[in-house]
Amino acid sequence: MPKEERLPEDLPDQPVTTEPSPSEITLLAVGDCLMHNTQIWSGQQADGSYNFDFFFSEVEELIKQADYSMVSFEAPMAGSESSYTGYPLFNSPDAMADTFKRAGFDLVTTANNHAFDRGYAGLLRSLEVLEKAGLDTVGTYATQEASQAFLIKDIKGIKVGYLAYSYGTNGIPIPQDKPYCFNLLEREKVLYDIQRLRPQVDVLVLILHWGTEYMHEPKPEQVDMAHEFLNAGADIILGSHPHVIQPLEVINIEQKDKMVIYSMGNFISHQHGLERNSGIILRMKFIKDFKHGVTRLVQVGYIPTFSHSYYEEDRIKFRVVTVEKTLEDIKMGRETILSQEDIPVLEQVLESTSSLLGEVYREKC
Repeated sequence: MPKEERLPEDLPDQPVTTEPSPSEITLLAVGDCLMHNTQIWSGQQADGSYNFDFFFSEVEELIKQADYSMVSFEAPMAGSESSYTGYPLFNSPDAMADTFKRAGFDLVTTANNHAFDRGYAGLLRSLEVLEKAGLDTVGTYATQEASQAFLIKDIKGIKVGYLAYSYGTNGIPIPQDKPYCFNLLEREKVLYDIQRLRPQVDVLVLILHWGTEYMHEPKPEQVDMAHEFLNAGADIILGSHPHVIQPLEVINIEQKDKMVIYSMGNFISHQHGLERNSGIILRMKFIKDFKHGVTRLVQVGYIPTFSHSYYEEDRIKFRVVTVEKTLEDIKMGRETILSQEDIPVLEQVLESTSSLLGEVYREKC
């Protein structure tokens, strides 16, 4: 007797296997945020409280578009008892942490030469304030255990690790019994940390507070060190401290593009001169191929910015604006603070920034 044939619809369900789709993320970074006396005063409210949300109100949409955004903050938040002051020993109101969070930032790097401006107690309190605001931190630590736990973020299935270091502390000694609280930029330590973190992440970002202030070129030893760190396993190096923009390089290492920007300049400050008020919003796009387990840097782009100080009702105010959009707004009559007379200033900022970083990477917002 012949066997009964089973029609296709009678066959048991077969498991369907599909390859996971590639994942794409955008990381964002900006340079140094300073808090000079005039900036502190600009945020004081009638009741004595502080609010600095106007600093970033015109760029927060761009910041929030990214999947994870980083800022370098060069001011402790040691509390009002220590008095709020600008340069040379900074102490910012706590409200700045909430401003960062509301603007869309996710990570504040705290490894810089002003970390101990209010001593070890100020460093600790800063971490507490930032954590309370819902922000990640990297580069300074409250405990030995915290210093050994790498900052790793799983963003759409892509694991991103951050490391941060500073060249020094303006001569203020790091507590001898707490050497773990501050990441000094020491070549062997950085290489050791890269070696330990690399197997745990798809993308490794190195944040370095280094270089010579107000110089537009990195020192040769910085270039050598950056290339060594990239070859050792870093994917991105984000530089800060010079308070002016320095060049970026995209380098292909073992068939993967990697990037270093030696200085991102100032994002907001009240330093004088166009160069010290020129900054960028830097965006880096990565795609992960889950099938092959490979994550690649596929796009680097920057948007030129300008830290603009102006007067409103006899009171100085500060804001970050994107240069090209502001130029367009002036010409179209949409800008209410800057005028036609300011066009040459903004054009000079645009030309200088583009010359340092390259037209090819410049993006419009």
